[in-house]
Amino acid sequence: MANQASSELGGPSSPRFAELPGDEPTPSQALASPAQQPHQPPPYSGPSSSATDSRRQIVLKGPQYYPGLPVLDYRQYLPPMFELSADSTTITSKATYLSENVKALASLLRTLATVPPKPQILIHGSRNRRVDFSVRLNLMSLLVPDNPDARMDYLRCVTRGEMAYRGGNEPSLKPELSASEDGLEAWCARFIKDQSSVKTFTLERVVANLDHNWIEGQIRSLVATTNYKGLVTVQFPVTHARVTIQNPDKVNKFFTSVATLFTGKAKYEVVKAVWPFANAKNGDRGRKCIVQSEKTWWEEWRDPIKYAISQKRQGWITNEDKLECIMESKGKGETSVDWGEEY
Repeated sequence: MANQASSELGGPSSPRFAELPGDEPTPSQALASPAQQPHQPPPYSGPSSSATDSRRQIVLKGPQYYPGLPVLDYRQYLPPMFELSADSTTITSKATYLSENVKALASLLRTLATVPPKPQILIHGSRNRRVDFSVRLNLMSLLVPDNPDARMDYLRCVTRGEMAYRGGNEPSLKPELSASEDGLEAWCARFIKDQSSVKTFTLERVVANLDHNWIEGQIRSLVATTNYKGLVTVQFPVTHARVTIQNPDKVNKFFTSVATLFTGKAKYEVVKAVWPFANAKNGDRGRKCIVQSEKTWWEEWRDPIKYAISQKRQGWITNEDKLECIMESKGKGETSVDWGEEY
């Protein structure tokens, strides 16, 4: 976060607002007189079908609230006029106004930077091309504290002397912005003015200061206790990590593909939304984690991971697994696992 002072900054998401679904009764209906509403349900009951004006939709900006999930505006993961890639890593838009209006582009990028990427852990075990287990864990909740004021995410632009795509086909140190230019708006303006036949502007969401090596070491040691002899891979994929704006096709997609083949793309990859796991690297003095440390996380998820692997699962490890380990001690008694004959 050393570059934060000289980089483009963007604060946490806007204050909390409640979501009021359109098919639920409004406050005025909830206080209807007995003559209008003969049956009054007890306070703990869910709302029944309402009377007049029940379809009026109330849409407020801001975070959405789902029990057990981080408080975020999940609509920003797939806004209107965007498409999600097959691997869920990138959303792309060819909306004309985003290639013509500097303020619109900069404002959109600031908004999309207020939600984090989705970091994951993938643990895969195989023998002779046969998969014995393949499990995933979602780490996104470790980037979003319960208190919005405790968030550390920020928006940063490429700095002087840093290699990046600055409007060309390859990473470069040039061009640079002058001291008087505002980082994000200035880069957006350069993108808008670029006359290249195919050009893209990308915002990347990144995770900072998460100790992947320490977590991988703990996982490998855990798998070893099950007496597994196959090939174990531990990966840290990140989805919902990129937002790409591309100028509209001048003729059609085929023409754009041909033009890209011969002339390449003018790429602008100069902006990152940084989502720290902690304010410093593991082991640094004064380190403060956003939610919890790697060690605390591991103590909570060690048994669910071991149990899922011992069951040769292929799928997600979720809070339900953690709950079963807490309530039923699953995973704690697991030692060696019968992996069957070598093949």
